[in-house]
Amino acid sequence: MPAAAADEAGRAAERVARESFGRLVALLAARTRDVAAAEDALSEAFAAALRQWPEGGVPDNPAAWLITVARRRGEDAARRRAVEAGGANRLALVAEELEQAALSPEAIPDRRLALMFACAHPAIDPAMRAPLILQAVLGLTAEDIAAAFLVPPATMGQRLVRAKARIRDADIPFSVPDPGELPERLAAVLEAIYAAYARGWRELGDGAPRLAEEAIWLGQVVVGLIPDEPEAKGMLALMLYAEARRSARRTDDGAFVPLEAQDVALWDRGALLYAEQLLREASAAGPSGRYQLEAAIQSAHVARRLRGAATWPAILGLYDHLLVLTGSPVVALNRAVALAETEGPRAALDALGPLADDERLAGYQPYWAARGDLLARAGRHGEAREALTRALGLADEPAVRTYLRTRIESLRPDA
Repeated sequence: MPAAAADEAGRAAERVARESFGRLVALLAARTRDVAAAEDALSEAFAAALRQWPEGGVPDNPAAWLITVARRRGEDAARRRAVEAGGANRLALVAEELEQAALSPEAIPDRRLALMFACAHPAIDPAMRAPLILQAVLGLTAEDIAAAFLVPPATMGQRLVRAKARIRDADIPFSVPDPGELPERLAAVLEAIYAAYARGWRELGDGAPRLAEEAIWLGQVVVGLIPDEPEAKGMLALMLYAEARRSARRTDDGAFVPLEAQDVALWDRGALLYAEQLLREASAAGPSGRYQLEAAIQSAHVARRLRGAATWPAILGLYDHLLVLTGSPVVALNRAVALAETEGPRAALDALGPLADDERLAGYQPYWAARGDLLARAGRHGEAREALTRALGLADEPAVRTYLRTRIESLRPDA
């Protein structure tokens, strides 16, 4: 087997895995109602590809090849399990609801989104709906999901296994919900889409924004499906405010640039205008929820940077409301950062005090970076160095690691 052919096959398989794994799992699970089995079948298909493509060449449509092989493997496995169970084929293939729904005018125009709403079925533990969507539909790893929800990876992995077993054992249909069922399942879908965006926001390199772009697309589809839901518009606005700044987050040589140092001329004004329009529409449609409040905070940052508006007090007030609404330690952290701008770093450090014993933040890199910055501003350079060093150890982006090293080196030695 020529090494060049093996390398080409490996690159093709890696590209499909990166770009389409979640979508292919969604299609397979829509047929079988068994997410774990769909993942196993697709993994076997990738293994077959690495054996066969170097000999026969990479097919013109690698994704279609993989889904065909995976379906055969899945059906073979289902038949074997049926025989072992004495003919009780409890995993019988269901009618392809998503394919049929795609032909109807009212269909959800993205099959991943249809499966997202299926994963938000009321029979699934509410706390596991968004994590299940992230893995089954968008292809995130248990480690990525655990980081998003501030739980240990092993714990999240166990919970995901139980959630998939619940789908299989309860025979939950992986079908498009009726339009009237969409609002009650919306919260989990929005949470998953935004968590996927947050993961994509951190991606770097050629093609890196793919996950973020997919999240924005799915957010646009949700807004189109349920145009009267203000939180859907709030979430889409929130993503667009962040995406508008993407090109300003790095210098030409890849160095990290924090918000306060970004060149606002590089911001995407079209995305900002769209975000502002969505936020106005959401605010006019009903009470402010989590995503509307977070989008309003981003709007205030835009006004501050673009027009020099004194918006820090408004940002602090918005965080006060958001903290009451969510009780999130991440919101409490961000509120403390805003408090530093209005009352100084010592007041902010006092506000961070109750978070020191929160185990969820022990491995949360932004907590240690923010704490280190506040300590440095308060003149407590030794403690700042310790906190920033811990943030450095938790950072996985080279540009952020370089930024933190520079920040540590800038601290003067303690007396």
